Amino acid sequence: MQRAELELSILTDIGRVLASELDLQAVFDQTMGVLATRLGTERGSMVLLDEATGKLRIEAALGLTAEEIKRGRYAVGEGITGQVVATGQPHVVANISTDPRFLNRTGARAALKDKVISFICVPIHIDGRVAGALSVDKAFVDPESLRDDQRLLEIIAAFIAQAIKINAIISREREEWLKERLALRRTLQSQYKFDNIIGTSPAMLEVFDTIAQVAVSRATVLLLGETGTGKELIAKAIHFNSPRADKPFIRVNCGALSGTLLESELFGHVKGSFTGAIRDKIGRFEAADTGTLFLDEIGTIDTGLQVKLLRVLQERELERVGDNRTIRVDVRIIAATNLDLQKQVAQGAFREDLFYRLNVVAIHLPPLRNRREDIPLLIDFFLDKFNAENNKTLKKISRDMLNLLVRYPWPGNVRELENAMERAVVLARGETLTEDLLPVAIRAFAQQGRAAMASDDLDGLVRRLAEQALSEYAMREGAIYDLVINQVEKVLIEKALQRCEQVKIKAAEFLGINRNTLNKKVKELGIEPDEPADVTNPP
Repeated sequence: MQRAELELSILTDIGRVLASELDLQAVFDQTMGVLATRLGTERGSMVLLDEATGKLRIEAALGLTAEEIKRGRYAVGEGITGQVVATGQPHVVANISTDPRFLNRTGARAALKDKVISFICVPIHIDGRVAGALSVDKAFVDPESLRDDQRLLEIIAAFIAQAIKINAIISREREEWLKERLALRRTLQSQYKFDNIIGTSPAMLEVFDTIAQVAVSRATVLLLGETGTGKELIAKAIHFNSPRADKPFIRVNCGALSGTLLESELFGHVKGSFTGAIRDKIGRFEAADTGTLFLDEIGTIDTGLQVKLLRVLQERELERVGDNRTIRVDVRIIAATNLDLQKQVAQGAFREDLFYRLNVVAIHLPPLRNRREDIPLLIDFFLDKFNAENNKTLKKISRDMLNLLVRYPWPGNVRELENAMERAVVLARGETLTEDLLPVAIRAFAQQGRAAMASDDLDGLVRRLAEQALSEYAMREGAIYDLVINQVEKVLIEKALQRCEQVKIKAAEFLGINRNTLNKKVKELGIEPDEPADVTNPP
């Protein structure tokens, strides 16, 4: 093979190495392997300048032992390698045994006797500065071959300079990513501190006491409670206050998938194991290794998959779908459900052995209606949160509004309250929270309560007016019915207008009548609404 063809072939092979590898040691090792095979080099080393110490050290080497690499340290200007870095110019030694500048600091060539070894050392330039040197040992052939080898090595040094530069960029980005990851982890740990979970009711204090004890263990936890009670929040609090806080927290909604899809999501699969499995995929158990896996809606898993899940919990090992290779995992399990698992076990829908494996520590999260004393705290928290998110300044709510929200049964629990507060803040035009900003279900509940109260007041009023009519209107027989009905209507409409601050639309809605009907009754009964004073045009 001609020299030009040989060099082109070598550079092509080294180009493939650079295209496929990011690790600097791997790039150097494979590059030196190509030179050893194709060019006959015996040893090679890459020396880099340590910016902190100002010294040169062997960063990678081929044909040298670990001890020899450790001895390979130089000052800039010391020996041939040091001079190459100091001057930025290549050096070629035809016979290292006759050149006094050759230090043999590593001691790798001590056994050489009659063999003539040449040494070629070229600088590595990065962004206009000398960052190190690349050198090789090779049996001497002739001066022309040495010149060709020097030129080829300078080209390879330029390739390696790019690899070093890319490696430095990746290292910086990785360092920044690790810093961001650490900052995020600290934020999450701060966010999910037990002190940040809102609740001072006895029911929640009991929950706090339990999760504080269980967090430091690796025990499996089963969270029980209605939808919206905060099971995922408690799961995260347990994880981020545990020894696994800096490890993954992985959530799986078992109710969102079923059959093979859920099995693949949990355990992973290999390519071709089922229709649509176009590549290998790791499961959530593997992703959560050394961390915590949160299995939400655990009660929805079918019985076939329950068997496989039980094995993972017992043996801490699994197989991917379509694979027979066993994978060991170290995962803490936190499961959650809004179902009565004991009832599910009795009905045969949930395995009893899996239930007991999950039910190591059970924590019952109370519904919001059983911890009403926490509602004002939650309202304040959500108002502050959504004011900040929406750049609003909605003020604290009135006592009547607070009483309404405390009385409401909250079937959706804390999640429903959060959604109601977000809706109110988003739709608010001013700085006051009014009832019309609340969801329909809460407004309907309020109207039902008022209707019941109005009914009670009306009943008493009718009884009083009936007694009054029988005694005072006895001389007006034949007109008593109209007198009583008109009196009731007049008092009822006056009270409704007072309650609704003289706003007829609201009063009509409150009474459940048409606005035109209300206006007609106001005129017929001679009702004069209390008009607010006109402060711009005083009498």
